[in-house]
Amino acid sequence: MRILSWLLAFGLTAATSRVVTFDNGPLGQTPPEWTVAMTNHGQAPQWEILKDMSAATQPYVFAQVSADPARDRCPLAIFNGVTFRDGDVSVRLKPVSGREVQAGGLVWRYRDENNYYLARANALQKNVQVFKVENGRRVPIMEAVRHEIPSNAWSILKVSARGNRFQVYMDHRRILQGWDSTFMTGGKVGLWTVADSVTYFDDFRVLPR
Repeated sequence: MRILSWLLAFGLTAATSRVVTFDNGPLGQTPPEWTVAMTNHGQAPQWEILKDMSAATQPYVFAQVSADPARDRCPLAIFNGVTFRDGDVSVRLKPVSGREVQAGGLVWRYRDENNYYLARANALQKNVQVFKVENGRRVPIMEAVRHEIPSNAWSILKVSARGNRFQVYMDHRRILQGWDSTFMTGGKVGLWTVADSVTYFDDFRVLPR
């Protein structure tokens, strides 16, 4: 009976994990399982599937290609397939261009475009930081950690959320840990850019716990 219970539990856990490589997505369009949104005002986001043979899983990636330099403008792509409170979410990201900013990030416990948690990797400032976005205002909840984020090259960003504790990893190495209790219920997960950042994403993974 214990073995059966363990197998059932494992099967339920395995069934909820998702890996999105974007390789079957509609080229030049936003995949149907994603919703585009934006925090604050500016030119509308432009999320689309592009071809990039440097990707870990070729040939396609998911990219935000609009380059409006409004600094508080934050394009979002929210994945509709999974909702969780606790779990792991990761993505490969490649900052491609941006005069003001070259950044990309992961969003979790997303309620709407003005309320969510964010882990941001910034190639120009060479750092990683965690924020809460509450009522459209981005507030740091951890001090930024200096870390090399190469432009036009791929890095892996991962967030592990357990209750009010968050851990952030770059390329499989933990570089940040902190606590916050603003958003303690489940929400969606997704991708984030800012200002004129043109950023590519690939190999999006979600594992609820």
